[in-house]
Amino acid sequence: MILVLAGTKDGRDLIALLAKAGYQVMASAFSQYGGELIQLENVCVHTGPLDEHGLAELITRNGIEIMVDASHPYAVNVSQNGMLACEKTGTQYIRYERPRAAMPSYEGLHVVTDYQQAIEKVAVLGKSIFLTTGSRHLKLFKDAACLAHHRIIARVLPEPSVLTECIDLGFSPKDIIAIQGPFSHELNMALFKEYEADVIVTKNSGQVGGSDTKITAAMALGLPLVVIDRPTIHYRKIVYAIEDVIKFIKEAQ
Repeated sequence: MILVLAGTKDGRDLIALLAKAGYQVMASAFSQYGGELIQLENVCVHTGPLDEHGLAELITRNGIEIMVDASHPYAVNVSQNGMLACEKTGTQYIRYERPRAAMPSYEGLHVVTDYQQAIEKVAVLGKSIFLTTGSRHLKLFKDAACLAHHRIIARVLPEPSVLTECIDLGFSPKDIIAIQGPFSHELNMALFKEYEADVIVTKNSGQVGGSDTKITAAMALGLPLVVIDRPTIHYRKIVYAIEDVIKFIKEAQ
């Protein structure tokens, strides 16, 4: 059986391809909502976060022979736990990494290596900050002393737990945009204008993750854009095309 760590749309596409090809597939999704998006017959879905030990148990209990790590490019802990669990259980591992979005030549583009650098940069670029980085690091922005007098707008998934977290962190309902992406260039432009954004914060999640249309929308409006670059991880084996994942699986069996 093949276990796919599926935290992305392309991960779900990969699961569908494997299932259609006749492979036994199990999917692991971080959230209940992510699990609900995997609606395929004959695909068993585990929902909820798993650490190294939990993944190793899942592998052993279900007779997993190959793990395909198709988690989000910024889900560092998921990938690290996956590799450790595979080493512990003697399971074959392959990382599928979606391609990065190309960074344009744009005077307003600022590429940073982490969230702290992003916070320091946006603090001087504008007073109305539009976050498109998901919900997991909202607290860093809300707690930053240098952003105490800034307006912070959070675009997040419309999940009850995420909305509760936003309210608990002190976000006003008028500064929460709960909507499922990815978004078109036109919709990004409309939202950036409607919320009177001064600066956009995003991650390089690739075209599949909608990074390209966030970048082009910010450029079209002449807005500063802060891009948090992908973390550096040393994967056991990594490929950048779904076809190469299929090839690896065929050769491994």
